[in-house]
Amino acid sequence: MPELPEVETIARGVDARVRGDRIVEAWFSGYREPFKTGAAKQAKGLEDKVFLAVHRTGKHIVCELGVGRSSAAGSGEEPTAQWIVHLGMTGRLLVTRPEAPVEAHTHARLRLKSGREVRFVDPRRFGRLEYRELHRAKAFAGAGLEPLTVGEEEFAALFRGRTLAIKAALLNQSLLTGVGNIYADESLYRAGIRPRRAAGRLTRAELRRLRRSLVEVLEHAIRLGGSSVSDYVDAEGVRGFFQLEHNVYQRAGEACRRCGTAIRRIVVGGRSTHYCPVCQH
Repeated sequence: MPELPEVETIARGVDARVRGDRIVEAWFSGYREPFKTGAAKQAKGLEDKVFLAVHRTGKHIVCELGVGRSSAAGSGEEPTAQWIVHLGMTGRLLVTRPEAPVEAHTHARLRLKSGREVRFVDPRRFGRLEYRELHRAKAFAGAGLEPLTVGEEEFAALFRGRTLAIKAALLNQSLLTGVGNIYADESLYRAGIRPRRAAGRLTRAELRRLRRSLVEVLEHAIRLGGSSVSDYVDAEGVRGFFQLEHNVYQRAGEACRRCGTAIRRIVVGGRSTHYCPVCQH
């Protein structure tokens, strides 16, 4: 499943390509699974709306929509609706030319005034598309705190008194929104903390180190376009590069880049977990 860096990369790419563009026509497939809002309602709501901005909230891509009163790419206009995209396991949100071949498992096509198309492709249909009218519903918000901006005290308070493993705590979306398996493993490695340690037993120094490591790993992964370990590509269909720098994730049995010890794989909270038994304590 795409995690925070991948979703951030896609959101930035889509925003750069569609901000200020108007949706002329919206088409949706006949499959029900990807649609948290009915296909007909989405199509009716999206048509003639303008993309004011596209951003990430947790693991969701949120498209802010309006009527496009301003000529400056919708600047200064308050959104009246949102189109919310969750990529699931294999979802992709692409901006392409209308003549580009339509891939199998394409579930949404938004034709834009510029001539481009926004397409949602999802072979396994675990992704979700939702349309919200903001005079009827609240704007979308993540359940947990934002990992890139959470403060030191807030971060420490998340884990105080918790007996669950720190790896499981990092994956708890009600605590931190957007962190997934890859970046939890990589952040714990960089911080030198074993994934099975009880979250509530980490020292303040260890929590400071973990927060710093988490931010550094996420920001570096965003700069490299995310990790392409499965189906992930960005808004133009380009793979990321951070997988080339993984220190532990999916490297079980390979030598630790720091000490040479074989990386181990265990299961924590039902999730495959990778760590170095020497560098992490």
